[in-house]
Parts: sequence; C-alpha cells; structure tokens
Amino acid sequence: MTAPVRSDPATTKASGGLSKALLGLFMRHARVAAIEDVSDRFRLVTLEGPPLKGVSWTPGQKVQIAMGSAFMARTYTPLDWDAAVGSTRILGYAHGDGPGSSWLSGLGVGDECDFLGPRSSLDFSRASATLVAVGDETSIGLAYTLTSTNRLAPANCYFEVGDVGNSQQILARLGLEKATLVEKRDDDAHLGAMQTALDASIAAGASFVLTGKASTIQRLRHDLARKGVPATCIHTKAYWASGKRGLD
Repeated sequence: MTAPVRSDPATTKASGGLSKALLGLFMRHARVAAIEDVSDRFRLVTLEGPPLKGVSWTPGQKVQIAMGSAFMARTYTPLDWDAAVGSTRILGYAHGDGPGSSWLSGLGVGDECDFLGPRSSLDFSRASATLVAVGDETSIGLAYTLTSTNRLAPANCYFEVGDVGNSQQILARLGLEKATLVEKRDDDAHLGAMQTALDASIAAGASFVLTGKASTIQRLRHDLARKGVPATCIHTKAYWASGKRGLD
C-alpha cells in the first residue's frame, strides 16, 4: 500500500503567501453587487468596485476569476462593462462539480473576488459582416456580446445543449430567442444536424466563431474547411474538454 502523501506546512504557507501577493499585485478586486438566477443552472452576476472604473473593454475579451487562489481560476466573457460606474456582468453556467461550478453555486451578494483582465481572447477584426456563433451553454455569454455590439450585424447562433428548456430561459432573458438549439446526444449524433444547419451560412460567406467543447469545435472546424470556408473565417476557442480542467 502506498503511504499517503503529507503536505509540508512550510511549503503550503509559502504557496499561500505567494498566491496572496499575486492577487494583490496583478488582479482587480470586486464585490458581487447582484445575482439573478435565470434558471437552476444559469446565473447572471454583476461585479463592481473602484478597480473596474476607467477600464478599456472590447466585446469578446475575457476575465479570469480566482477560485480562492491565484493559481486556480475560471474564465468568463463579460457581457458588458460600465467603466464610468465600475461594474461588469458575467453569465455563469454550473455544470458538474468542479471549482467553477462550486464557486458559482455558492456565490452570494456581498461576496468578494479577484480577477485578471479584461484580456484578449478572440479577434474579430477581420471577420465578415455575417457572423455565426456556434457553441454550447458556456458560449452563450460570448454570443450575447457579438449580437449586442453595433460593429457587426447580429450574429446567428447555434448551440448544442443538454437541456433545451433550461437554455431557452437564459436565451429569452438575453434576447437571443432566435438561436437554434440542438439537444446533445451521448454519441454526438446531433452534430450532423448542426453541420447541416450551417450550410446556408457557408453559402452566404459568413465568418464562424466556434467555442465550447473541444471535440465539437474540432469536428465542426474540419467540416467547415472541407466545405471551402477559408481558415481566416474560422475563429475557435475551446472552453472545456471531457476529462480535463482549466481550458481557457
């Protein structure tokens, strides 16, 4: 039998001290000003504080919120940012029992947090006027920012989701009722329907933003390329993968 590994108190203390120092040096401090429970999995969270004032923010950028330590963070896409007031909103989706879901589920008004950003995530400077956002529940925040900015025409949205009714609630709240929802299947057979649904946008010369599950992104990207979509018109960012944690 392998002996249990015991942590060194000195090492633990040093790690905690370094984490605290990093939080103070590089991260913005905010408090939770409001929480709106849109469904049993989606929460709209408003963060505010003086460090959020005067911040230059571009739709599509990300923030990385520390889960109690500078060495463990989860990434969110701000829905909007009021630099004058010093506030921003994020959409959280609790799926599973990881640190991010636990943090989101236990969050209350008045709680405090530290985060890094906003920072660049996806660059749409060369995207065509016709933009198509494809992803899952974790992609809805980004899709909202793409449809709410005046730089591009409202994006067409396609999401693979585990619970259609649950997702419809948050989409209605954000004004994305026209999004196409495809219910997930364990064997990924639903992805064929998503590929077919994108054909009209391919013919229209659209740019595609693929986010969410890594394996879905890989399959859809290959299908788009096979159908002649230029690489410059395909923007990808994997947010998560089965069996892995900490993807951006």
